[in-house]
Amino acid sequence: MLAAALAALAVAGPAAADELPARKAGLWESKTMGKDGETVARQCVDASTDKLAQAAAPDACDKTIVTKTAEGYTVATNCKVGDVTAKGGGVITGDFETTVRMETSTTMTGIPGLKEPLTLKTVIENRRLGDCEPGQKPGDIILSDGKVVRTPGADK
Repeated sequence: MLAAALAALAVAGPAAADELPARKAGLWESKTMGKDGETVARQCVDASTDKLAQAAAPDACDKTIVTKTAEGYTVATNCKVGDVTAKGGGVITGDFETTVRMETSTTMTGIPGLKEPLTLKTVIENRRLGDCEPGQKPGDIILSDGKVVRTPGADK
C-alpha cells in the first residue's frame, strides 16, 4: 500500500516549470494498471479539485518538474515519506477534455524489509464519462466498491 501511494506521489506534485492543465469538469473514470493488477475509480472533478489531485502531497516532494512536449508532458519527481524515497518520471498525454493517459516509472528505496530498490511501472487511463451524477460534488472519489472518499484538501 505504501509503495502504491509513493508511486502515485512520485508523478504528482506542484508544477515547477510548466503546469498540467486541469481536466474538463465532470465525472472521470480512472483505470490504474500495474504488475499487481488493475483498479478502477471514478472522480467528480472541477478545475480546483483537479489541481488538488495533481498536487497529491506537495510537502513530500522536494522536486517536481513538469515539461510540455510536442506529444504532451513529461514529469520528473523526487519525494520522501519517512525513510522511503521515491524517484519517478512519467509521460502524460491526452486532450484533458475527454482523455488523459499517464505512463510512469517510480523507483523506491528505504522500504522496510527490502534491501534492493523497488521499481514500479504504472499506466493510468482516464476518460470523461460526462457530468457528475446527482448528489456528487467536485472532489468525490467513488471507489470500485461504491465507497466515496474526498480528494485530500477538498472542502468537506
